[in-house]
Amino acid sequence: MLLRHSLAPADNGRLARLCGPLDEHLRAIEAGFQVTLSRRGERFRIEGERHVVAAVASLLDELYARTERPLSLEAVQLSMASRLRPKGGGRGAGSAPPDDDDDTADGPLLHTRRADLQGRTPNQVAYLRHILDHDLTFGIGPAGTGKTFLAVACAVDALERSAVQRIVLTRPAVEAGERLGFLPGDLTQKVDPYLRPLYDALYDLMGFDRVTKAFEKGLIEIAPLAFMRGRTLNHAFVILDEAQNTTPEQMKMFLTRIGFGTKAVVTGDISQIDLPRGARSGLIEAERILKRVKGVAFTHFTAADVVRHPLVARIVEAYDAAQAAQSREPDARRRADRGPADPDTAPDRTT
Repeated sequence: MLLRHSLAPADNGRLARLCGPLDEHLRAIEAGFQVTLSRRGERFRIEGERHVVAAVASLLDELYARTERPLSLEAVQLSMASRLRPKGGGRGAGSAPPDDDDDTADGPLLHTRRADLQGRTPNQVAYLRHILDHDLTFGIGPAGTGKTFLAVACAVDALERSAVQRIVLTRPAVEAGERLGFLPGDLTQKVDPYLRPLYDALYDLMGFDRVTKAFEKGLIEIAPLAFMRGRTLNHAFVILDEAQNTTPEQMKMFLTRIGFGTKAVVTGDISQIDLPRGARSGLIEAERILKRVKGVAFTHFTAADVVRHPLVARIVEAYDAAQAAQSREPDARRRADRGPADPDTAPDRTT
């Protein structure tokens, strides 16, 4: 289908912000939706499948309305991801008609440096509500679904509202399939590489200067999980990130640190466990043990909740499909090894 779509009012400055440097925003939309997109002035030519063309036209209108201020590539990709996420029927990205996101319109609004921060998918909205309504929340799912970022945003929001006195962020110091060996520097410099994603989220949500001052005042603390033993955390917002790399003993140790007035969030991706072969994941065991415990909530994310580049969602889906196929192979092999079940058709083994 070919659609010619015009944006109004025509404004060259806003059009330039919409298209991005060297039209990088338009190229990102082309790649994400798998359409052909060109323009002359404020008139756009969109060619592709009917419902996808309609989604691109709607996205262009949405983005153009936001071009009173500079528009970043990240903002374009996030808007794309909300329209590209697959629906419940399991169809691939870009195959579903666009929706108006009414399902997230009533979700919690977090007060951070990003004043309009809220969940973009139904699972993200449910995750935020679980965090607000429960003392302990687990967020489990693939990379790019916003598990850690939204948890940190809730922590920043709680600190801003004086609902907690401090934020404590922790994660196990486990390498992702590598052995880094000796790391130079003091303790902070040794553990910083493992905790960098948490720093990045804080800088994004609060700004570098405010984060630095919060560290100096003790309002924010980031530490390896091993340093949690023996502590009791009262009136704090505590986040355990990369929890799939905890052992059952470490997970129990962390969960028993929760004190009065404390809210805890545990995030992890059970498809990316970096523990030694044969070691059990504390996250998997905690889900099995705590799923019926009152006051504990679980949110499970899927590829439909990925809000990074649309390619990330397709990568996650491809890995899930490959893993499912691999798990079916041993079953098929076992059935073949057993041979026919009917004794009349079984091969004669007599000599």
